[in-house]
Amino acid sequence: MGILDEVGKIAGAVVAVEAAEKLDPDASLLTKGIAAVAGFKGAAALEAAVEKKEDEQANTDSTDGTQSQA
Repeated sequence: MGILDEVGKIAGAVVAVEAAEKLDPDASLLTKGIAAVAGFKGAAALEAAVEKKEDEQANTDSTDGTQSQA
């Protein structure tokens, strides 16, 4: 899901910039840039954590001897 992953990261960056502007309406370009990078990286880290948790859950379900019903 390459394009959806990138959209999520971009959305994180936009939200972080908007939050920085709400906290400081006179925020500098550097501050907004740092917020954008932090939001982008934060969204990527959150996505990785969710995927890891889903993989762990799938591994647990497949190794416990029961089959999940779809």
